[in-house]
Amino acid sequence: MVSTLDAQQAYGGPATHEVTNQAPPLTPYDASEDPALLEALRREGAGWAEEDLRRLGRKAGSVQAQEWADLANRHEPELRTHDRYGHRVDEVEFHPSWHHLMRTAVAEGLAASPWADDRPGAHVARTAGGLVWGHTEAGHGCPTSMTYAAVPALRRQPELAKVYEPLLTSREYEPGLRVPTQKRGLLAGMGMTEKQGGSDVRTNTTTATPTSEPGVYTLRGHKWFTSAPMCDVFLVLAQGPGGLSCFLVPRVLPDGTRNTFRIQRLKDKLGNRSNASSEPEFDGTVAWLVGPEGQGVKTIIEMVNCTRLDCVMMSAALMRKSLVEAGHHARHRSAFGARLVDQPLMRNVLADLALESEAATTLTLRLAGAADRAIRGDAQETAFRRIATAVGKYWVTKRGPAFTAEALECLGGNGYVEDSGMPRHYREAPLLSIWEGSGNVNALDVLRALSREPGTSEALFSEFALARGADARLDAAVTRLGNRLSEASPTTARRLVEEMALTLQASLLVRYAPPAVADAFCASRLGGDWGYAFGTLPEGAGLGAIVERALPGGD
Repeated sequence: MVSTLDAQQAYGGPATHEVTNQAPPLTPYDASEDPALLEALRREGAGWAEEDLRRLGRKAGSVQAQEWADLANRHEPELRTHDRYGHRVDEVEFHPSWHHLMRTAVAEGLAASPWADDRPGAHVARTAGGLVWGHTEAGHGCPTSMTYAAVPALRRQPELAKVYEPLLTSREYEPGLRVPTQKRGLLAGMGMTEKQGGSDVRTNTTTATPTSEPGVYTLRGHKWFTSAPMCDVFLVLAQGPGGLSCFLVPRVLPDGTRNTFRIQRLKDKLGNRSNASSEPEFDGTVAWLVGPEGQGVKTIIEMVNCTRLDCVMMSAALMRKSLVEAGHHARHRSAFGARLVDQPLMRNVLADLALESEAATTLTLRLAGAADRAIRGDAQETAFRRIATAVGKYWVTKRGPAFTAEALECLGGNGYVEDSGMPRHYREAPLLSIWEGSGNVNALDVLRALSREPGTSEALFSEFALARGADARLDAAVTRLGNRLSEASPTTARRLVEEMALTLQASLLVRYAPPAVADAFCASRLGGDWGYAFGTLPEGAGLGAIVERALPGGD
């Protein structure tokens, strides 16, 4: 019988093969090493946060944090409806890696802490932190985003905000169902949509019945898509006697008993696997009114602005992470006698992806700056934020799936296997165009803003005017867009919003990006010299300079 050692000696080497021409592990790396990100951080008033952002970037790109991300998605949350004795508990159990990610996110101020920070740029710093920590995984960004967005809605009921806001803005992560006021920090979730209506929340059938105690109701009904069901409190829409209203629902009541929050099942989702999304049932569930009865939509509208910004942020983070992975592979893999990154067509693909990523990052932080200034009372920025956030939500999240698919393809077959992490990014991307209003909802919201809030159009074109004369293609696009506004209709809303988004991104890049980046973006996105797929930038587009700027560590 021939041994393995004999076989190796007979063939003069290992029995199978030697591993060559494979990229080394990307980790550890610095997820904050992105000139577009750091420049925008300073520009939008949060330069004071740069040191912390760089520290978080190194942590996000560490071997440990990337392992947490992988494990949290491989070991998905599990629903436990009853304990061993038959008592209803409605708990969801997570892998320890989920808690490590959550603890870091909350401690780094990525939940609601900016609402307790008086420094100008606090909300920009949080968004930049999300762009960096988003290099880990996206699922745990859901509860931090909802917690961030809950605060402005809760402020519509000052007596409730006085109790809960200090705990929501805390940097302490304390999982587990206990009386909220006895914890060091809280997380907030949301229960808005129902199976018969989805985004059309005015068709909700969950009912709210007043009790003898002022401001306290009991709810009865079923919610269709409530993520992060282990949060401490939830903002819920239900039909009160005066119409659709907003309510605060704690999982545990002040006397320590469990509120009725029966989790029927967890959703089996395409992506976002680390995060539990559920269908809870309310039946005599105790709730506190937030804002006036019958004004539920008005109460949550500020919340929508916040969560839509986070959708843009997470899409931009996915783009950047996918680009970094693709660039790393291309710089270490060779084919047909040269490194992939030096092959002209691959260089074109990477440069095109880099343009898209920088445009998304720059727009995200411009929106965060507008939010920060709007929260502090700037009327012009309030109007700009109103329309530009909806525009950005529509476009950047739409670009995400195509972007991650192209970045995955840069790795070839290596990108199609789970170990690469690229399939997880690809599955994650479509969620962000669905969450907080699909493409149609956001496009129609832009039309609503234009027709009902004329100041929004003025604010948008005032932004364009800041780049007037810098690029003829941009000037022509602004003129075309102005002419198109008079013809706006629901049928053509998507086309209109697409042009708004590209014009806005181009105006920002013309003002702030290096000439090679701005020129290539305007030539391709506005000048018509661009194909459907990525990698169709025109000759002379300065591909080398674009790629060198985009990839960490230089080219």
